[in-house]
Amino acid sequence: MASFRPKTELQTHDVSNQPPPFEDVNIYECDIALTGAIAANGGKAHEKTLNAFGARCGSSEVIEWARQANKNAPQLISFDRYGHRLDEVEFHPAYHSLMKLGLEAGVAGGAWTAKNSGHVLHAGLLYLMGQADGGVCCPMSMTYASLPALREEPALAKEWEPRITANAYDQRFIPSTDKNAATIGMAMTEKQGGSDVRANTTRAEPDGDAYMLTGHKWFCSAPMCDAFLTLAQTDAGLTCFLVPRWRPDGTRNALHIMRLKDKLGDRSNASSEIEYHGAYAQRIGEEGRGVRTIIEMVHHTRLDCVVGSAGGMRAAVAQALWHCAHRSAFQKKLIDQPAMASVLADLALETEAATALAFRLAGAFDKAKNDEREAAFMRLATPIAKYWICKRQPGVVYEALECHGGAGFIEEGPMARLYRGAPLNAIWEGSGNVIALDILRAISREPASLEAVRDEINKARGVNKYFGQHVTRLDDWFKPGALNEATARRFAGDMALALEAAALVQSAPDYVVEGFCEARFGPDKQMSVYGALPNGFNVQPILDRARPEA
Repeated sequence: MASFRPKTELQTHDVSNQPPPFEDVNIYECDIALTGAIAANGGKAHEKTLNAFGARCGSSEVIEWARQANKNAPQLISFDRYGHRLDEVEFHPAYHSLMKLGLEAGVAGGAWTAKNSGHVLHAGLLYLMGQADGGVCCPMSMTYASLPALREEPALAKEWEPRITANAYDQRFIPSTDKNAATIGMAMTEKQGGSDVRANTTRAEPDGDAYMLTGHKWFCSAPMCDAFLTLAQTDAGLTCFLVPRWRPDGTRNALHIMRLKDKLGDRSNASSEIEYHGAYAQRIGEEGRGVRTIIEMVHHTRLDCVVGSAGGMRAAVAQALWHCAHRSAFQKKLIDQPAMASVLADLALETEAATALAFRLAGAFDKAKNDEREAAFMRLATPIAKYWICKRQPGVVYEALECHGGAGFIEEGPMARLYRGAPLNAIWEGSGNVIALDILRAISREPASLEAVRDEINKARGVNKYFGQHVTRLDDWFKPGALNEATARRFAGDMALALEAAALVQSAPDYVVEGFCEARFGPDKQMSVYGALPNGFNVQPILDRARPEA
C-alpha cells in the first residue's frame, strides 16, 4: 500500500523535532474562551451549528483552500478578446469554495434569520471563518452589515433582503434578479478625502426614479459583489446610494474597475479603485443625510472588526501554542520553558479578554432592539472596543510569530499571512484617530451611552482590588479639561481595558479574571511587550485553558 506521508529520512539528516500540522482540529470545540463567551451572551442554542462549522474551518481541506486562494490572487478582466468592456474579477476555485462554506453556514445571513441571539451566532461564525481565511470575511461582513442601511428604503430592502439573508452563495456574474443569493460591497472613500467623506466629489444627478453617478472611489471593497453602498453629492448634500452591477434593463452598469489594489494583507480578496461613468443608482434614505443613513452599517461592520481581530489573535496564538507544545529546545518542550510560558500565557490573556468583549458586544446588538440601555451601551462600547482590540492584534500576532522562530517568517506556513493581515481592522471603518474622535462625539451627543458603559464597569469593580483601583482612576477622566482630542486615545484604552475585565467576569473563571487584572492593572504591570508578567504569576492554568488540545 502506498504511503502519502512526507519522507523524513533524507540523505544528509533525519527530519525530527517538527510539530505536526495544525489541521483537522475543531477550532470551536477546543477554544474554551470562545465557547464560554458565546454561552455567556445567549448563544448556547447555536452550539451544534458552531461546533460543526469549527470542525470544517479547522479541517485540512479548508486550510488548503485558504492556501490556494491566497497563492492564486484575483485577476481583473477589464475586456474580452473582442474589446467589449467586462469589469469582472476572476478568482481561483478555492476562493469560491471558501465563500460557499461561509455564506451557506450563515456568516452573512444568520444574524437576521436566527430565532434568537442572531448577532452572537454571526459573530461566532465570523470568528471561526476568519481563522480559515480572513480575506473572504470582507464581502460576508459587508453583506451582513448592509441590511440596516437598506432598511432605510423599504422597497429596496424588500427586493434585496431575501437574497442577502439566503444562506447561499451564487457566484454567477448575472443580474441579481436572476440569482438566489447576493453579496453587497462598499465604495465610500475618495482620493482627496479618505475618512473625510464629506470631501467626496462624486455627483449624483436625478434620472426619473433613479440617479446617475459620476466620479471615482479610491477604495471599493470586494468589487465582485452584486451591488455596492456608496456616497455621492446631490444638491442637498452627501447622500447614500445602492449601485448594482447590472441596470434594470439587463445591461452592465457603468461601474468601471480601474485596477485591483496591490495591498498588504490577504491575497484572496480583491480590493479596487473604481469610476462611475453615469452609473445607475438608487437612493437610500433622505438626500443630504448620507452619513446618518450609513451609520448603522458602520456600527455593524465595526462589530465585525472587533470580532475579526479577536479571531485573528486566537488563530495566531493557537498556532503558537501548538508549535511550542510539540517542539523541544534545550531538553524541554518550548511550552515548558519559563520564558516562553510567560509569553504564551500573556498572549492567551490578551486573546481571551478580546474574545469576551467581542461577544459581549454581539450580545448587546441582539438586545438593543428591545432594551434601550443595551442599545446605549452598544453605541459607545463598539467604538471603544474597535479602537483597542484592533490595535492590539498586530502585537499579538507578531509575538505569536516570533514563538515559531524562523519557521514563522516564511510564506509556506500561516503566520506570515496572519501577520500581513493583522493591521487591517484597525484601519478599516475608521483608523485610530477617527475612532477616538467618534468616542468623544458619542459621549457628548448621548450621555446615556457613557452612563451605560460606566455602569457595566462599576458592576464588576469589586472582583479584584487592582481592577477597583483602575475604575477609581477612570473618574479622573471626567474632571474639567481632562478629556479632549489630544487625550482621547488614552481614554479609549483605559475604558477598553475596564470593559474587557468586566466582560471576563461574565464568561471566564476567577483565575482568568484575577490573572488579567494582575497583569493589566497591578503595580508590576508591563504592557509594552508580551511576556513581562509579574513575578510569581501562575501561568499554568492559563496555558492549560488556552491550548488547542484542551
